[in-house]
Amino acid sequence: MIKQQGSNRIYTRETDENGRSIIRVQGTNRDENRAFIYMSRHFHALGLPVPELYWVSDDEMSYTQEDLGDTLLFDNLDPVLVERAIRALAHVQVEGAKDFDWSVCFPVPAMDERAIRWDLNYFKYCFLKGTKIEFSEPKLEDEFDRLVAVILAQPADTFLYRDCQSRNVMIRDGQPYFIDFQGGRRGPTQYDVASFLWQAKAKFTPAFREQMIEAYLDELKRLQPNLAEPAWRAALPHFVLLRTLQVLGAYGYRGYFERKQHFLESIPLALQNLRDILEPLQNEYSYLYALSNDLLLLV
Repeated sequence: MIKQQGSNRIYTRETDENGRSIIRVQGTNRDENRAFIYMSRHFHALGLPVPELYWVSDDEMSYTQEDLGDTLLFDNLDPVLVERAIRALAHVQVEGAKDFDWSVCFPVPAMDERAIRWDLNYFKYCFLKGTKIEFSEPKLEDEFDRLVAVILAQPADTFLYRDCQSRNVMIRDGQPYFIDFQGGRRGPTQYDVASFLWQAKAKFTPAFREQMIEAYLDELKRLQPNLAEPAWRAALPHFVLLRTLQVLGAYGYRGYFERKQHFLESIPLALQNLRDILEPLQNEYSYLYALSNDLLLLV
């Protein structure tokens, strides 16, 4: 049995009839499994760094895949490995979107307004209300409206990994491989960069983040020569804000309600992230900025 942090899927390491080590996955949702199975086959056929799928049960509730070992990028955040991962991410996003059937995505095919508001409501109902702190719902929703408008204005014709963070990158022979992309959908590239570089427990410095953004954009511009870099960069902080709010919703649900210690321990780091993110954006999100200061007093 392989221990998982947030998923309800069951992972086991086994040896198959050919003597090779494999990972067996028992899922809980057929549509989610179907999304992963399709994405895994699609990306692997394109030569992208994902585990190879070996077998799928008739009911699509179980499957086996390549065993990439036990080394997570999170366990060794070597700058060289981090750069290799973020450069590889650009290829998954752009090349992975070629001839992709978005209808298989779970639970929605694209990061549209509904999906964005689900994330914002996740923060509001699973984290913010759980803290018992007093807040103005109309003021909060006004700033959510502003954030949604910025996100929806960005180009969204690439694969959005959704949960791209160092715990979902395996390292084998010095190369990164991506896992747990079943929540992916069509969407803007900035979201995954925000997820990857602002992961609370990774504790990347601002200088290192900027270095990695430069590396990522260098790779992305090879794949998208017409990329409008100034506009891309201007929108990135808003994606960091969206991702941080979503993550706090997840930490609240997994921590406050499911009592999983790892998520409880991550809340103070994520709140400090939120405060730091909002400081340069306080003219646009003044209420969220004030709220972040109040939340920091709780930890």
